[in-house]
Amino acid sequence: MTKRLGIIGYPIKHSMSPAFQNAAIRHHGLDMTYEAWEVPMTGVREFVAEVRTEQSNILGFNVTVPHKEMVMEYVDELSPEAKRAQAVNTIMKRDGRLFGHNTDGLGFVRALKEEAGFSAAGKRVLILGAGGAARGVVMALASEGMASVAIANRTVDRAKRLVKDLKQGWKGEARAIGLSGEEMEEEASQADLIVQCTTMGMLHGGAERESALSREQIPSGAVVYELVYNPPVTPLMQEASKSGARVLGGLSMLIYQGAVAFELWTGKPAPVDVMFKAARKALMERTS
Repeated sequence: MTKRLGIIGYPIKHSMSPAFQNAAIRHHGLDMTYEAWEVPMTGVREFVAEVRTEQSNILGFNVTVPHKEMVMEYVDELSPEAKRAQAVNTIMKRDGRLFGHNTDGLGFVRALKEEAGFSAAGKRVLILGAGGAARGVVMALASEGMASVAIANRTVDRAKRLVKDLKQGWKGEARAIGLSGEEMEEEASQADLIVQCTTMGMLHGGAERESALSREQIPSGAVVYELVYNPPVTPLMQEASKSGARVLGGLSMLIYQGAVAFELWTGKPAPVDVMFKAARKALMERTS
């Protein structure tokens, strides 16, 4: 019987994961399918209970906003990366038990090295946002040896919680600031790496036309990593390009974190080139 994989979120229609994960499945000739399941906050517990049943035939699934933190309470065991990030984006079922992983950070670092040739060791970092994706990213950067980080969020208390969690296992300099104002400008001016982890700039989102930083606030020597992948070029990416900074789009992290998940579920090497090709094709169809 065909095994099932998928992704849960709310909303979920925007997800590109089915396009590139199914391409990877076809590449290896696996008897599997990858689906998108729209699950509201009130339905997560029920969905996970269904996954546990043999009848569901679900081998595992990805988790996207807004469930990355909430879903932790429904798994049996967390990977070290998920524990550090306090967020789960990949769940694997084995012998009726659910294992929660966080491939965001691993995918992020791999994309940063492969696509931008950038090492975070000894670098100053500015993170925009403090949600599940930001957690995975900042914990991975800490493991890579970044020198310092400022976490900027509209709700500063949430950024402070992330700083507190980060400092439990990392001795570098970290501070929580607002998503605008002088502190934000100061941190941006000194950053080697700026990572955009909010939904700002996302197509059809509430802040589709907004950028947290202007070209004047972005150093020309910085790397600006935008995690939003639709549209392919966001307002922040436009501003960063005009400043002369190196720019990396969200499709890279999406593919690389998905590649790690694919390998966890299947035990097969992820065909990254095939996944990129399928994702770009699907993205082009949606934006044309």
